[in-house]
Amino acid sequence: MIDPETKLDAIKNVGIKDNRIAQISSDPLQGKETINISGLVVAPGFIDLHVHGRSNVEQEYQLHDGVTTALELEWGIEHIGKWYQSRRSKALINYGASVNWPFERFKAIGKYKAGVDELSEITIKGESALQTLIKIITPSFTERLTQEEMDKTLLNIKTALDEGAIGIGVPIGYLPKTEPGEMFRVYKLAGELNALVFSHVRDPNIISIQEAIAASALTRAPLHIVHINSMSLAQIQLALDMVHSTKREGLDITTELYPYTAASTLLQSAMFTAGWQERLGITYGDLQWEATGERLTSETFETYRKSGGTVIMHMMKPEWIKAGIAAPGVMIASDGMRYAKLAHPRTAGTFTRVLGKYVREEKVISLNDAIEKMTLLPAKRLENIAPSMRFKGRVQVGADADITIFNPNTVIDKATFEKGLAFSGGVEYVLVNGVFVLKNGQTVANVLPGQAVYGKFKK
Repeated sequence: MIDPETKLDAIKNVGIKDNRIAQISSDPLQGKETINISGLVVAPGFIDLHVHGRSNVEQEYQLHDGVTTALELEWGIEHIGKWYQSRRSKALINYGASVNWPFERFKAIGKYKAGVDELSEITIKGESALQTLIKIITPSFTERLTQEEMDKTLLNIKTALDEGAIGIGVPIGYLPKTEPGEMFRVYKLAGELNALVFSHVRDPNIISIQEAIAASALTRAPLHIVHINSMSLAQIQLALDMVHSTKREGLDITTELYPYTAASTLLQSAMFTAGWQERLGITYGDLQWEATGERLTSETFETYRKSGGTVIMHMMKPEWIKAGIAAPGVMIASDGMRYAKLAHPRTAGTFTRVLGKYVREEKVISLNDAIEKMTLLPAKRLENIAPSMRFKGRVQVGADADITIFNPNTVIDKATFEKGLAFSGGVEYVLVNGVFVLKNGQTVANVLPGQAVYGKFKK
């Protein structure tokens, strides 16, 4: 077993009672059920800070990837209280979400009340709402808020935090025309509350990363910059150096990346406004349409942009990914998409890809360091905003029995850009809150032990 906090790496027996780890011993332990996992690695369940799928369809792929807690923290979720209630006793793995700043902003603009009500129904039904959400609220993206609307937005954010949201999702990259003053007010509120901001920065460049860091520095808002690989591209080393330098200044800033050279987003989003080729350093042929797997042309780009849908963007180089994975303190997070047969493979294979490709095959980092990036680091990042995370990311007596057991010699991702999603291999057992959800590499039927992860402001 490997515990990244105590650095214990030894052959031990682990005893579980109810939903907690009750005993760790070199001596044999007795229990109602005993499994022999000789030759396998016992690790804390992997914690994914960045997912977009909302259903058990996506959670089953994550489960086979070793994930026991999957959180939607970049975008957040609209009507957060209703969403938490809708997932109660229905989840395979642990779940949670941040405040959806774009939605709370949209809700503050009175003329969009019909859209607010429509999204309420979508939330209750549990539909995969990211694309629908963007479609409905896009008209509000270019609105300049009045003082009253700005104040209402901040009040809405506070209300969502009171409903259990984990920090504030600030995907300004989808609202890039947001005025700096408005964004500063959101960061200022986060600083006053000590509420963690999860930001997709304004544009994929160093200036936007500097903007987010500056806002955090000026307001003392804790900040987590999502997928630094696709936000900095060729300048990833400079971006990593900037984030690391903030530690010396006493700032609370962290980051993450996913282990793939392609990104994925909605083609109708602001990411593809005029000049996207220069901003991203790619052209039409680097775009792959999720629905069919085809590479785009100028003609199909225009057609699909009008209809809307998900596109995969082949825009990064392997050496950039290696640099991010090797960098100390950088967490692993998937940015997993909603289910589609040809969805970005990060949806199903992020964590096993790190263990198989970057640990075993390419030796970019050690097994222990990889596990730390997937478990302890995200748990510690969240424990000040989500108290229950103090009991996750560890294999210790008293910790939650969220445990992933895998074969270090065979663990690997199997999802591909060409053939689509597939369950990863080598993850043999997964327990969530002390309940087996994966046994001998197979999903256990009719168990739903996933629990909500709430923010500290929940009333």
